[in-house]
Amino acid sequence: MERKLETEKQISEIKEIVEQELMKQLNLTKVVAPLYVPTNSGLNDNLNGIEKPVTFFIENREYQVVHSLAKWKRWYLGELKTSPGEGIVANMVAIRTDEQQTNIHSNLVDQWDWEKVVRKEDRSLNTLIDHGSKIFKALKIVELKMSDLYHRGPILPEKMKVIHSEDLLQLYPNLTAKEREDAITKKFGFVLLLGIGGMLSNGKQHDLRAPDYDDWSTCDEDGKPGLNADILVWNPATEASLELSSMGVRVDESVLVKQLELTGNQTRVALPFHEAILKGKLPYTIGGGIGQSRMIMFLLQKSEIVEVQPIFEA
Repeated sequence: MERKLETEKQISEIKEIVEQELMKQLNLTKVVAPLYVPTNSGLNDNLNGIEKPVTFFIENREYQVVHSLAKWKRWYLGELKTSPGEGIVANMVAIRTDEQQTNIHSNLVDQWDWEKVVRKEDRSLNTLIDHGSKIFKALKIVELKMSDLYHRGPILPEKMKVIHSEDLLQLYPNLTAKEREDAITKKFGFVLLLGIGGMLSNGKQHDLRAPDYDDWSTCDEDGKPGLNADILVWNPATEASLELSSMGVRVDESVLVKQLELTGNQTRVALPFHEAILKGKLPYTIGGGIGQSRMIMFLLQKSEIVEVQPIFEA
């Protein structure tokens, strides 16, 4: 029990330190996260489109437990009339019943869900990379504070590696997507992997993304698609790459229509959230989710996510 209580203390300390640094580096204000949203609002994260949300009724209206706050945050920034350069962060707890259980996956998903208002002209790859750099800086500061608290040496590298998923494919054409992630992350330690969801030259996506929040179809000046990214770290405890975050510049009006058409989800335009984007009622934003349990796994060098999450079995 003593070891368990010490771990609980460390989890609380780390969460507070990480949260404060993210708020400082990204200019965020903490807000309270919803646990569920109306089914017909279009606010829930559809993830890959096949996962079934936990559904229930209140006074004959159907609601869903959130998968993430990807869309809700943008809607809420509009409600708050937030200015460009300012944003919010919430402690999100979700239930994903279809999540396959592994050492890094659980049905309980906890994230620092953050979102920030940007100007339309700042919907760019530079903005994405700049915010990835700020997250890297925040984690370097967290690691330094942890070395003082727990007398541990650094794990993170001195620099962040930025690479597009197409370039990664060209580097390792005979490897699977996960094997490519392992190879590049083992080499550089901390990777901002651009272009998640768009079609690559091999006719495949590096990974799937929903069509109605991240912009994964807009091409950069070299013709490579995607204004979004994953943050990957090399985890010595598991000898594998670990995805800490998914983030991206969010869709504008034209990109939303394009991506809904590409994925065969055109009927979503009638949902309140999507309609608000198309009518210009929501701000342009960038945002993402940073896994809390995965972050703690990494910083405490745990090999199983259950070591840092609540225990359900009696």
